[in-house]
Amino acid sequence: MAIPRLRAFEGPALLSYGFRPFFLLSSLYAGLSILIWVPLYMGALDMRMLFLPVDWHIHEMLFGYLAAIVAGFLLTAVPNWTGRLPVQGLPLLVLVLLWGAGRLAVLLSVSLGWQLTAVIDCAFLAALGLAIAREIVAGRNWRNLKVLVPVAVLLLANGLFHIEAQFYGASDISRRLGLAAAITLIMLIGGRIIPSFTRNWLVRENPGRLPVPFGRYDGLSIAASILALAAWTVAPEHAMSATLMALAAILQAGRLARWAGERTWRDPLVAVLHLAYAFVPIGFALLSLAILAPGAVPVAAGMHALGGGAIGGMTLSVMVRATLGHTGRTLQADRATNVIFAAVFAAALLRIVAAFDVRMVWIHAAGGAWALAFLGFAVLYGPALVTRRLQPA
Repeated sequence: MAIPRLRAFEGPALLSYGFRPFFLLSSLYAGLSILIWVPLYMGALDMRMLFLPVDWHIHEMLFGYLAAIVAGFLLTAVPNWTGRLPVQGLPLLVLVLLWGAGRLAVLLSVSLGWQLTAVIDCAFLAALGLAIAREIVAGRNWRNLKVLVPVAVLLLANGLFHIEAQFYGASDISRRLGLAAAITLIMLIGGRIIPSFTRNWLVRENPGRLPVPFGRYDGLSIAASILALAAWTVAPEHAMSATLMALAAILQAGRLARWAGERTWRDPLVAVLHLAYAFVPIGFALLSLAILAPGAVPVAAGMHALGGGAIGGMTLSVMVRATLGHTGRTLQADRATNVIFAAVFAAALLRIVAAFDVRMVWIHAAGGAWALAFLGFAVLYGPALVTRRLQPA
């Protein structure tokens, strides 16, 4: 991998690297928005938006929270891939303001109208894609151009979300397309960082079986899973979609087993990555069962396994690890960090339970656990994100 070139940055530490503002703002937004959504869902709060409460929740998790995490990760990873200077200062601030403008536009959508809301909201992902493409092309890092495909699909899904909400009253294809893009990113990026971090830790701390290097099996499992997600996106009730989802679940479970995750439990920073990825095959299996046995398994169970477990768990673990590593701190999870890790997975499991048992107690509990996880991250790691990198002693 290329080594990034560095330069002295005299501006605010928050704008010195992409992970800093986006990890902080996204964690605050994820925690606070869920505290708004629960009373909104119950009808105790009326925000007068063009989106239904459930649509607002889905939209802001995918195109608000997740989009910011993707930005923070890519803007930090691309300089390592290309050896180029990171996006920082004013260009980074512009991206942050575009993200914030999208969140505000959705809240004011009744006043702005759906067309202007959609343009403002989609501007962030479009600008992010252009910024990442420019850096990859300028660095001639051609093999990593593939990460732009899920970003482009997220952008497409976001635009379609606004159109469906306006003309059909609720999102349909767009919510599944957005989720499919997110899981594809996890399969691509998770498939790179999980075996790498696992190998590094095992070589140093627990010699023995190591993760199997990327090979044909990984390529086959990713391709089959993308096909399953595509089929589910356009035909969510078709038997073929159920078959493909079941196959994807088996292949992804096999992929996870090849990474020696059971040997990493002494290091929560590594083990949590494996646990988060486990929700990918679990989600695929639940979606397959939801098609085959719709009366017994609700679709929401599979969607929350992927959304809360895979996306929530993976993004939180990456945020913690990247923040520790890039701010000069020890790569070690303390007790408070383990609490927020436990909280995000508790939120996912509770929300899956709520899909089967629709009593509000489960939704309240899931929302509380989710807020604890992400507001907890902001409290624990916010100081590191807004201050200069620690220097070696």
